[in-house]
Amino acid sequence: MSLDMQQTGYSLRTEQMKIMVSACLIGEKCKYNGKDNYSKELEQFIKGHEVIAVCPEVTGGLTVPRRPCEIVNGMVINKDGESKDAEFRKGAKICLKRALDEKIDLAILQSRSPSCAVKQIYDGSFSGKLVDGQGIFAKMLSENGIDVMDVEDI
Repeated sequence: MSLDMQQTGYSLRTEQMKIMVSACLIGEKCKYNGKDNYSKELEQFIKGHEVIAVCPEVTGGLTVPRRPCEIVNGMVINKDGESKDAEFRKGAKICLKRALDEKIDLAILQSRSPSCAVKQIYDGSFSGKLVDGQGIFAKMLSENGIDVMDVEDI
């Protein structure tokens, strides 16, 4: 594997890697509120590597902007109580297939997202409280042996 794990997090070796990233992190305006989560640190981290940007939520058919969603009892619902689970899972499956087909080395994903969270998600109360857990897409990647990294660990 081209990934070095160190006490402080991850570092990339010199050979080119295929890295899948949450599209919002590279400036695509695909967040629920129509904005992005652009990360200058990520930009530097991925420089010189092949980058594949995905947004499982948009891929699953959700619009931009859209009502915020959280995971409640394993299901994704929006702030109005409507299930968006099918859209989240559809998008995650399509993006997972792409990750497997492209043989990515690593996925760097947006923190706290109901799709992409690697370590923590919102608790489902729409109050901003965090709990340990993974988003739908991050979990699928992990279950399929793909290394996932929270952007905040850069």
